[in-house]
Amino acid sequence: MIEVRGLSKVYGSIAAVDHVDIAVPRGVCLGLLGPNGAGKTTTIEMMEGIREPTEGTILFDGEPLAAHHRDRVGIQFQQTALQEFITVEETIRLFANLYSRNRSFDELVDLCDLQELLDRDNRKLSGGQRQRMLLALALVNDPDLIFLDEPTTGLDPQARRNFWSLIRRIKAEERTIILTTHYMEEAEALCDDIAIMDRGTVIARNAPNALLGEHFQDGVIVRLPTKDTPADAFPPEARLYPGYVDIPTTAVDATVKELLSAGISLDGLSIHRPNLDDLFLELTGTSLRE
Repeated sequence: MIEVRGLSKVYGSIAAVDHVDIAVPRGVCLGLLGPNGAGKTTTIEMMEGIREPTEGTILFDGEPLAAHHRDRVGIQFQQTALQEFITVEETIRLFANLYSRNRSFDELVDLCDLQELLDRDNRKLSGGQRQRMLLALALVNDPDLIFLDEPTTGLDPQARRNFWSLIRRIKAEERTIILTTHYMEEAEALCDDIAIMDRGTVIARNAPNALLGEHFQDGVIVRLPTKDTPADAFPPEARLYPGYVDIPTTAVDATVKELLSAGISLDGLSIHRPNLDDLFLELTGTSLRE
């Protein structure tokens, strides 16, 4: 559905995006992950046609990206300024008039669960309600490709999971979705494919479980606060981060005995299965949420 080749964006001497290659098949939900400053927002803004690339090619459905493709693309931005003193229904109908093709108003209301909000002023929506309306605005032109840029940031856990159910409905229609998020569980729950960015480049790409399988065999991670323990006291496979250490292992009992024999306190010890944040820490030393 969309493909970028050698995509770059340079500001002075800084390469915000550095020769990125990404192809997203039709009907796939791609998660674009990375810490702040990784280049993911700049990348999708070029894919959306909002920002001009310094170098590279963008193909939409096999053709060079052009203005007429915007009718086939829906975007939910991180921040969107809306007209005040009008209702949800008036807002949706206003946006629908901006496009040459539209999705049925009743379908949008049902898909985004807006039945009880149509007469409400935009200013009186909760965070979750506002995001549902913004999703409807991204779908108002019945797009083939949908960009969702951190759509659940700031939502409480229940509102976030409610929003996931809406995205699953869109996925069921086999539309193509590009999602940026800082929430590992969100990417694992929604994305068929994941591209991890750091310093302007894609450093890993695969399905979530396949990515974890490439870097972590059957095992768990033992995590301990480092406190005042010297680095050389920990096993050689330990990965040191500010304030704590991760020890990948397939034999928890043996690892714990090794720590005790080295005189290391087990206060604050936790054990968990590797997730996408662990993967990102291994690849870059940086948390996904930083």
